[in-house]
Amino acid sequence: MKAKSFCLKIKTESAPQFIDITEWVGECVAKSKVSNGFAVIFSKHTTASVKINENEPLLLEDMTRFLEQLSPRDGAYQHNDFTIRTVNMNPDESPNGHAHLQHLLLGTSETVPIIDGSVQFGRYQSVFFIELDHPRDREVMVQVVGD
Repeated sequence: MKAKSFCLKIKTESAPQFIDITEWVGECVAKSKVSNGFAVIFSKHTTASVKINENEPLLLEDMTRFLEQLSPRDGAYQHNDFTIRTVNMNPDESPNGHAHLQHLLLGTSETVPIIDGSVQFGRYQSVFFIELDHPRDREVMVQVVGD
């Protein structure tokens, strides 16, 4: 059994933003030389997620609207009240309680099977890195494990 890790640096432009990384995941699997196993795609952030869904423009608009309705940017979040918050404060801290709550629902990672050297995505499945907070530099990891 072997494991190979890859890191993709992404510069996001908006939020929410759905970035299709399916092709990159396939390239990682090919470079890994793993024939049978799995790939874990992992966001290194608490305000950006990785999810599998269909890459259809109107659906992406629906998903964006859904996230904003569930946890609106202008909602009242204690995490955003810098007069009472004392933990994990940075000089450039942004009011991003909404993004943390959206991430709570979406999660951090996806796992996909590899069979005969090929990632086994369904017909309409794409892997998205989803920016939930604001534009910035981000990282997503892929670890490919198998024989």
